[in-house]
Amino acid sequence: MRKYLAEIIGTFALVFCGTGAIIINQETSGVITHAGIAITFGLIVAAMIYSIGDISGAHLNPAVTIAFWVAKSFPAKEIAPYIISQGIGAFSASITLKFLFPSNDALGSTLPSGSPMQSFILEVILTFILMFVILHVAKGSKEQGMFAGIAIGSVVLLEAMFAGPICGASMNPIRSISPAIVSGHLEHLWIYIFAPILGAIFAVFLWMGLKEKKSE
Repeated sequence: MRKYLAEIIGTFALVFCGTGAIIINQETSGVITHAGIAITFGLIVAAMIYSIGDISGAHLNPAVTIAFWVAKSFPAKEIAPYIISQGIGAFSASITLKFLFPSNDALGSTLPSGSPMQSFILEVILTFILMFVILHVAKGSKEQGMFAGIAIGSVVLLEAMFAGPICGASMNPIRSISPAIVSGHLEHLWIYIFAPILGAIFAVFLWMGLKEKKSE
């Protein structure tokens, strides 16, 4: 239960701070700025890794959980409890933000500014890069290294900074699912469910190939 509670708290913090920054930026006519939103996402990810990384691994992301299982460093029986815990945390955050900002239409939902396929490909590549970094700094699905939080948080910040204006730079199905359902913006949700999972799994296969080459 400690692991599941940690995932609830961590995912709540991620969605509350990250999508909260988007909402408050809209409510204050851009005071936070796009760069501020990207920094917020990167910092909250880093903070949660340092806070709960040694308890649950600080997945905070169903795509990461599934990818760790594909990489054979996470048990199959834990997948559903982890994703349910992430869902509880994310929906609690979106519902809280809806209560705080009832007039906000999208609640920080990820919506493509270009074509759906453009955002789908971007999300696959972004999540691939993120998961590739996670696999190289994580230890058995536990982000415990001294620099893991900095490395992973920096990748989130970087990708949100340059790709956020086009695709939203979700890289996380539950981060997109909760605000989309609470706000009712379901029109492009499929992009943000399937693309991150696909990108994360691609990263695992490349990581496995590199490991084999190194061992040889």
